[in-house]
Formats: sequence, structure tokens, C-alpha cells
Amino acid sequence: MRRRRPATAVAATAVLALTASGCVTVHGELELVPAVTKAEAEQALKDFTAAYNAADKAYDPALDAGRVTGPLGAINQAGLKARSVTSPGGNPKHQPLELTDAKFVIPKKAGWPRWFVADTDSNRDRGARRAGDRWLLVFVRNGAEQLWEVAHLAILSPDEVPAFEQKDGYAVPVAANDAKLAVSPKDIGGRYVTYLKSGEPKMFAPGPHTTTWRQSRERNAKRLGMATQYVDQTMDDGDNAPLALRTEDGGALVFFAIRFFERQTAARGYRPKVDPDVKALMTGEVTNTVTKEWVSNQAALVKPAAQAASNDAVTIAGRLQGVTAAKGS
Repeated sequence: MRRRRPATAVAATAVLALTASGCVTVHGELELVPAVTKAEAEQALKDFTAAYNAADKAYDPALDAGRVTGPLGAINQAGLKARSVTSPGGNPKHQPLELTDAKFVIPKKAGWPRWFVADTDSNRDRGARRAGDRWLLVFVRNGAEQLWEVAHLAILSPDEVPAFEQKDGYAVPVAANDAKLAVSPKDIGGRYVTYLKSGEPKMFAPGPHTTTWRQSRERNAKRLGMATQYVDQTMDDGDNAPLALRTEDGGALVFFAIRFFERQTAARGYRPKVDPDVKALMTGEVTNTVTKEWVSNQAALVKPAAQAASNDAVTIAGRLQGVTAAKGS
């Protein structure tokens, strides 16, 4: 049994190019090669951590803009932008992020983009009840002249991190349209968006990022004096597109993102309360409505296609989200 993470712990506001495997032709390259050497992966992790810490200390998004992309980049950059307004002198509580005990999951693939996963231990939870959680950072690079950037981040307990299939000593990437899974990586975002709206398809296992999140939304919609509406959209273009690795059980760990809008409309005579960090990202003037745009980054454990009919074919193991824009009206 997998331990479920409390929604408040794992759905916290945060502090790729389409998956391809096999022989594909990209810029004329056909040879399957490791995405990165271990030494290069170690340096990429070191460079990311240094840039992240500099940006967090100064609350300056420019300092790590070249080291983040995709959904994590959207969340990170918006958060830093907001805090640069609410705390223009920088972060008075800055504590350097430390990512240790790194294990690199490196796939072989042809052409670009190339990517790999750094499975690390973070100092952010030391002394906490859930100390020992793993930070899985997905690094991506779209060309030899580009920097390695982190597109996805999943924070999972050690028992939620699956064993990955190995071939010739390397991890196995999963194609975007893979038919061996209960749902292909390219379709998982759309299925999740549909599920959040209607509760269908019933392939998603109950948990904080599925049943509990839907229940929370339903409660918000019925709050006295405040109507809340949600609109969910897929995010699968460019560095937002899903990435997946084959697991030993024939399934996959899939990283994917969605965007959703949360519209809060107050009853006549009332005005919605706006958090300072949200206000810093806001355009327009609040009279009775606030619309927040969120980016939500998920890590899903997907079972093989033979188990597609089960109601737990997909387990959303982790979710990281943050407000990226807001509008008042």
C-alpha cells in the first residue's frame, strides 16, 4: 500500500518536449545514446541548485531563469516575481537548498530533446514528520548549445519512487503514444482534466490529487457569499509536454502538467480577499471577482494496458502547483 500524502503537504504552492524513444529522426540523428554522462548530470544538478539559491535569496527571477523551464519554470518564475514585490529587499528567511544523495536515472534516446531525472534528498524536510522525501527533478536540454534546465519537479516518499526498467544499464523512456500503458503519456493530461470536471474516467485511484481535490472544489463552489468556478486545460506544448520512464512492472512514471483557472465571485456588497503574493501578479481592479491562473505539475504512476479497466490504473503520486497570473474585475 502506498502512503497517501496530505493535500496541504504535497499540493503546496511551489517555492518537455514530447517524449520520444526508439529510433526517431531528429536533426538527422538516429543513434540511441545516453542523454547525459553522470559527471554532466552532477554538474547540471550543482548548477541548478546554485542558481535556485541565488534567486531565492534575492527574490530575483532572472537569477535562475536559465535553469528552469516548463511547468516548474512557470511556477518558480511567477513565485519569485511576486515575492520581489512583496519583499523587495530579498528573502529574510533564506536557507540554502541542499540536494544530496543524488541518484541519476538516465535514459538512452535518439536526437533532441534529451532529458534525465535526478532523484535526490532535500534538506527542506529535515526534522519534519515526512523527513526523507525524495525530490525528483527532470532536466531537459533541447540542443548541444543549451543549458540543462529543470522542467518538472515531483516530491515523493521513498516508497512512491518506483523501480525503473533498465536496458544496457540505462533507463527506458516511454514514447508519447505508447499503447502498452493504461493511458499514453500524450493523453494523460486530457484524461486528468476530464476527470477533474466530471469524475470520469474512473481510472484514477482515490487520493489527495483526485477524489479529495474534487471534493474540495465542490465545497468551494458552495461557500456562502462566494461562488468559485474552475476551468482546467492541458499543457502539452514544448517543454510542458509529458515525459515518462518505464518501470519494472511494465508501467511508467509520467511527469505531466495542466493549467487551471479559479474564478471567485463574491456576493453583492462583498469583495474577495486577495493574498499579497497573488495581488503582486494581478492585472485589473478587484470589484467582486478574482480569477487566478494556476500551473499544476503532476507525477503519475501508470499501470500496464492490461490493467486499464481498473479504477486505480493511474495513481497521482505527487502534485506541485502555483499561481502564475491573476486578474481582478
